Amino acid sequence: MLDMGFTALGAITVMVFLIVQVLKATSLDNKWLPVICGVLGGVLGVAARLTMPQFPADDWFDTVAIGIVSGLAATGSHQIYKQTRNK
Repeated sequence: MLDMGFTALGAITVMVFLIVQVLKATSLDNKWLPVICGVLGGVLGVAARLTMPQFPADDWFDTVAIGIVSGLAATGSHQIYKQTRNK
């Protein structure tokens, strides 16, 4: 049987990316976006663990860390896209 717990990681990344795209349309200074990505990822990681029995973390520290890394992946993937598009 396929373990669907790891799909939460990609889902967190996509959700954070979309939320940050909305925030970029505001007057918020872009220097805060990576911090916001990490915090949103951590919060969404906790929400995912509470709602998904197969979430890939056994304790709350790992849950928050996985969420933060998944959230920061949204910033990293956007920067990779931007840098390759500009060259």
